[in-house]
Amino acid sequence: MVQLTQDLRFDFDVITRWITRGERVLDLGCGDGDLLAHLIAERGVKGYGIERDVEHVVACIKAGINVLQIDLEKGLAGFEDAQFDHVIMSLSLQAVHNTDGILSEMLRVGREAVVSFPNFGYWRHRVSIAEGHMPVSDILPFEWYNTPNVRFFTMADFELLCQKRGISILQRVAFDEDREITTDPNNYASVAIYRLGRTA
Repeated sequence: MVQLTQDLRFDFDVITRWITRGERVLDLGCGDGDLLAHLIAERGVKGYGIERDVEHVVACIKAGINVLQIDLEKGLAGFEDAQFDHVIMSLSLQAVHNTDGILSEMLRVGREAVVSFPNFGYWRHRVSIAEGHMPVSDILPFEWYNTPNVRFFTMADFELLCQKRGISILQRVAFDEDREITTDPNNYASVAIYRLGRTA
């Protein structure tokens, strides 16, 4: 998961609005458990974090967060269908190889899914590439040679994938830093947050 400072985690507020008090939540790529801790404090959720990195797992345990060390590339076979109300993947989707598979698994074990990711179509990223360099920013704080990101996609790409896979986009919010973008977000938003369900 991309680790950002708390003042950059504007997605927390959006995700919290989509969660009802007392829900069962699974947080994939939970890092040190900040989001789950926030949802427990604000919504009284019951849930687990999933994390591969040992240091982050230890941080979750120290913070009292229920966490399981699982490689998301292998799916969520240990969880039952519809076991959770929401399955969340915050700023981690671009760091998994099995994008298709993990989205399917999220909507198998959860009634709804929430994903957020850096929008590689953001105009500043386009300018960096036009100038001959991979973009580096607050939302993409890595150089090309040490980035954990393995998928580079735009909001338009993601929405096309959802359409092809029968995934319903229930809500979408896009930001540039902490400012919500409603006009041409594929070009002007640096990060996108989606609430997803299955098309009936």
